[in-house]
Amino acid sequence: MQITVSGKQVDLSDSLQTRVSTQLETIANKYFDHALEAHVTFSRARSFFTCDINVHAGRGLSLRGEGEAADANAAFDDAAEHIAKRLRRYRRRVNDHHRDLAHRARPEAARQYILKEEEGGSDAPPPDGRTLDDAYATVVAETYTEIAVLSVGEAVMRMDLADQAVLMFRNSASGVLNVVYRRADGHIGWIDPGTQVADGMA
Repeated sequence: MQITVSGKQVDLSDSLQTRVSTQLETIANKYFDHALEAHVTFSRARSFFTCDINVHAGRGLSLRGEGEAADANAAFDDAAEHIAKRLRRYRRRVNDHHRDLAHRARPEAARQYILKEEEGGSDAPPPDGRTLDDAYATVVAETYTEIAVLSVGEAVMRMDLADQAVLMFRNSASGVLNVVYRRADGHIGWIDPGTQVADGMA
């Protein structure tokens, strides 16, 4: 596995980088036949260190963990434990899902945009001549992403492993685009436009 360790205003010792590589290889080998790459970023905020781990473990399968502590080693341990905890929760399903990827239809390519909120905030009434869409007219970043064919359970697993708030996927049962998302109360929401709504329930 290719592992990149970087620091933002943090000096990284050789021993820390070796420790990071060794522990991530151990975690990856425990759950996957092979993992492709990992990016580990350390930074410092006031009196504590933060660590952000992003692992790409196969086609469309990503894992993310964040940690913070008084020193860089402890911050990494915290982030690595978050990843390991999620993997333990999905141990059987991760292995089955990973092996099954070769038999799945290839994911669809898509673009993902990050939009900047204009000064004044979205709650402010738009000036004359502008629509509400103009409040987020500036594209800050554009990246390529994939829309995979998944069951609802697999989509929730992927969203949780990647520590994302929302995930769009094509439902393997219906072939329709669906969305799962994490609600403010901690529960999972599921949007399925292919579901028929009974008369009087709309």
